[in-house]
Amino acid sequence: MATDEESRMYSLTVLISGNGTNLQALIDACGKAPLQNARITRVISNKGAAFGLTRAQNASIPTKYHNLVSGGYKKKYPDDVQKAREEYDIDLANIITQDQPKPDLVVCAGWMHILSPKFIDALTAANVPIINLHPALPTQFDGANAIGRAWEAYQKGDIAVTGVMIHYVISEVDRGEPIIVEEVECRGCDTESALEERIHGVEWKLVVQGTAKALSNIQSKERGG
Repeated sequence: MATDEESRMYSLTVLISGNGTNLQALIDACGKAPLQNARITRVISNKGAAFGLTRAQNASIPTKYHNLVSGGYKKKYPDDVQKAREEYDIDLANIITQDQPKPDLVVCAGWMHILSPKFIDALTAANVPIINLHPALPTQFDGANAIGRAWEAYQKGDIAVTGVMIHYVISEVDRGEPIIVEEVECRGCDTESALEERIHGVEWKLVVQGTAKALSNIQSKERGG
């Protein structure tokens, strides 16, 4: 007979901005080892045309579109971008923490919006960890266009490998504690697109493994470990 801990289902909210291939990896993995006790209960996108929303709908997963412009935040604060982004993030945090069921974990899987401290603090207060997939090694290429910058560095002879990491989200962009990291060799890639394809292949694997490790950490805390 399964114990309560073994039968406990963990709810995931996944944040996306684009095609959703990493989301699809999670959709395909949920219910199977190592995510046998996980289910995606909400997908949120800041881009209305994101195909990831269609992927979620095809899997009967509830979705939400939450956008900085169409939501009226920039119109409300035309001369204060920071204020607009902070209010957007506060509302995003409320959407997530008031959802039913409240998620156990938020996974940023291709989420192209820097989350403000107000969002992070709100989820910390609600005891909901946030993890992020970033296509670079720790401290190597923080922020946007990490693959393009890695390709340029490789072309200059500055690096031979780049990588992929899943890490906890903190206010410093891409500087949270790594959960899982894997190197990706640049050699053998004759174009940036070839390197990007190689990195994506690793991403689809690591987003599943990293999510599983984060859930394992949550389970360990619930056990008092």
